[in-house]
Amino acid sequence: MEFKDYYGVLGVEPSAGDAEIKTAYRRLARKFHPDVSKEAGAEDKFKAVNEAYEALRDPEKRKAYDQVRAGGYRPGDQVRPPPGGFHRGPGGQPDFDEIFAGGGAGGGFSDFFESVFGRGRGGPGAGPRGAQPGGDTRAKLAVPLESVYGGGSVRISVNGRTLEVRVPKGIKPGQSIRLARQGNGGGDLLLEIEYAAHPHFEVDGRNVIHVLAVAPWEAALGATISVPTLGGPVELKIPADSEAGRKLRLRGRGLPGGAQGADGDQIVELEILAPRAHDDAQRAAYATMRDAFGDDWRRA
Repeated sequence: MEFKDYYGVLGVEPSAGDAEIKTAYRRLARKFHPDVSKEAGAEDKFKAVNEAYEALRDPEKRKAYDQVRAGGYRPGDQVRPPPGGFHRGPGGQPDFDEIFAGGGAGGGFSDFFESVFGRGRGGPGAGPRGAQPGGDTRAKLAVPLESVYGGGSVRISVNGRTLEVRVPKGIKPGQSIRLARQGNGGGDLLLEIEYAAHPHFEVDGRNVIHVLAVAPWEAALGATISVPTLGGPVELKIPADSEAGRKLRLRGRGLPGGAQGADGDQIVELEILAPRAHDDAQRAAYATMRDAFGDDWRRA
């Protein structure tokens, strides 16, 4: 299988901090999202970006990847992992296993990703860790935020079997779903929930955060812009004289609170971007702005 340079995919150095990795992911996910990108191969690039972020956003997984990378591999090198994958724990089981629900941002990862991290599927003996004869088998289930928002079912693969898992609306990270008699040795399969990375949203408790790019004139003059939410796009009014970093609230558009609390909100954080001038008319428009604001606009 081919070695994956996850730092290179995101365009960051191996010494990059969590914030820099997150910023790079946001930028590239927006750029290559299949719904908006017209670039050739955008869908494959989008998947590669998601895989890289999934590998580097979690300290435990990043450490495991860095241990493999320390072998001196370069992009395109062929890698031959030891039997059962790179990182095995006591008894030959993976140090940690993660099952990704199909169809979300976490789906469709490469063989290299599976070999490094495990995904709770494969041939005999490749199931999730923690199994004892007749006891529970434990694994993590990374679910798309859309499934958390609306509930429903997700499809997973475990040891070559396809299972439908019902995801309760508003389920929280750390909670578990039990599948009776679906674990190794005839025991139950206990799935600990975590949220899959999403190209548009981050989670803060029950709130979701979306960074919205606006043009300078939209921020200065105000505008009404279609904004994605987990329940579908909505029209958001941008107040005039908005500055970069301003936060606007869409009430009730976050994750459901269920019986334990109120529904969360969606927080829209404004990011002001200047579009590139593609012709003389657009360059002239920027020149007019320059002349109107003068050289002291930063001080103002």
